[in-house]
Amino acid sequence: YTIYTIYTIYTIYTIYTITVICKRSDMNKVNEEIFSIPQAAKLCAISRWTLMKCVNSGELRASRTPGGHHRILKEDLEDFIIKKKMYPLVHKRSSNIRILIVDDDLKVQKLLTVMLSSDRYETETASSGFEAGAKVVKFKPGLIILDLFMPEMSGFEVCSQIKKESETSHIKILVLTGYYNKENRERVMEAGADVYMTKPVEKDVLLRHVEDLLST
Repeated sequence: YTIYTIYTIYTIYTIYTITVICKRSDMNKVNEEIFSIPQAAKLCAISRWTLMKCVNSGELRASRTPGGHHRILKEDLEDFIIKKKMYPLVHKRSSNIRILIVDDDLKVQKLLTVMLSSDRYETETASSGFEAGAKVVKFKPGLIILDLFMPEMSGFEVCSQIKKESETSHIKILVLTGYYNKENRERVMEAGADVYMTKPVEKDVLLRHVEDLLST
């Protein structure tokens, strides 16, 4: 082979490899945005048969593949969960060292993660009420540090849904908000919150409350 031929073959191989990688990346991204019936049912903590009834009745929008399998878009599933005021259930007791931070401010997420991780706690974060529901199922927290004002589902709704379900009512909820007023405090405490605090918060004060909540 001449140098030119070898170079041409190498170039074609490189372009092919890059194309395959890009296609795989795009497919992975698509898969994260589309759910099968079993996947959607697991997120909602209901049986696939119950979810299928919702699809068949038109309550939950879904499309069909050429093979006849149903597929649900992420945004349609989110709308369904919010409309139905559903909340994923936890089927096992959560850990007393795991803390879920629910706040749409990434800076707050990082700050609280650093504070809590330095004191042996395991942390996970969520930026919305819907995401918090999925994380509750997978992460099984013993405590949720919850902001009140977020997109899609407010902290008031998240708190209420968690506390009214027998499978999640044991999870402690510490509200941490930058918008203090008496009405907000009374409303979220009535919904089942265990502690109400305002930002900014001193590390020692926060850790003391966290320890007290997780030890009861």
